[in-house]
Amino acid sequence: MKLERLKQIELREAWKSEASDFTNWLAEEENLELLSDEIGLDIKLIQTEANVGKFNVDILAEEENTGRKIVIENQLEATDHRHLGQIITYASGYDAEIIIWIVKDVNDEHKKAIDWLNEHTDENINFFAIKMELWQIGDSSVAPKFQVISRPNDWAKTIKETTGKFNLSETNILQADFWSKFKEYSLNKGTKLKLRKERPQHWYDISLGSSGAHISLTINTRDDLMGCELYLSDDKDLYYDLEAKKEDIEKELDFKLEWMALEGKKASRIKIVRSADIDKIENWEEYFSWLKEMAERFHKVFKKNVKLVK
Repeated sequence: MKLERLKQIELREAWKSEASDFTNWLAEEENLELLSDEIGLDIKLIQTEANVGKFNVDILAEEENTGRKIVIENQLEATDHRHLGQIITYASGYDAEIIIWIVKDVNDEHKKAIDWLNEHTDENINFFAIKMELWQIGDSSVAPKFQVISRPNDWAKTIKETTGKFNLSETNILQADFWSKFKEYSLNKGTKLKLRKERPQHWYDISLGSSGAHISLTINTRDDLMGCELYLSDDKDLYYDLEAKKEDIEKELDFKLEWMALEGKKASRIKIVRSADIDKIENWEEYFSWLKEMAERFHKVFKKNVKLVK
C-alpha cells in the first residue's frame, strides 16, 4: 500500500482576498456548517459585511433556536492588536454573545487575551480563536480544517457565574460536573452532536435545527433515572404528525418510546428512560455512552422526520 503525505496549503493560494473570497466562501451554508460542527453551535447567517458605525463585521450571524448574535471576524494573517480591538467593537455594536476570530495563526499574547476575556466576562459572552488550515493528500482536492485554539471554559464560567448569584446545592454541583464530563466524553469519542454549555440542572439540551423541537437528556437523582427525549415546546400538530409515524420511527430507532402529549399543557415529549444512580461516579462512563448513543439515534431519526412533517 502506497501512503501519501499530508501537505499544508497556504491560505492565500485558495483565497486572495479576505472580504471577497474567504468571507463569501465561509458564508455559504455548507461551510458555516463545518464551523458549527467544530465549535458545537448552530450558526445561521444573517449578513456579510454588516455595518458597525464606520466599520464592517465580516459575518453577522445568530445561533439557531436561541437567536444569540454571533460576529465572525476573518483574518488570513496572524492575529494582531487592531483586529482584537475590532472584534470587541463589533461585539458591542451588535450586542453579540458569541465572538469568533478566524485567523492564519494565533500569537501567544492574543491567545492569552482571548483566554482572559473568557475568564473575566460573564457566562453569556463567549470568545473563540480559531486557526484556519488547508490540507491536501497527494494531488487530492484541498480540504479546510478549523482548529480551535482558544474557547470558553464552560465549566469554570458556569460555576463562577452561578455561585455568584445562588448557593449551589450538592445536587446542582453533581449535575454540572456530570454534564461537563459527558460533554468531554462525547467530544473525545468524535460525536457530531452540537454540544452546548453545561449548567447545574437536571437536563441538557441538544439542538435539532428546529425552533419547535430539540433533544433533551435528563438525569433524575431522586428516582435514579436518566433519559433521552424529543421535547416539543408548543406544537401539538407536529407531535401528532410524528405519532402517526410511530411504528416507522420506533423501527428505525430499534426500541420502543414513551409518547406523552401532556394534555392541558403546551409541551409534548417522546422519550426513553432507564435506571441510573448518578451518585455512583464509577458508572458515569457507562451512562455517558448510553446518553451519547441515544442522542445520536434521536438526532438521526427525528431530524429528518421533523423536517418531513413541517
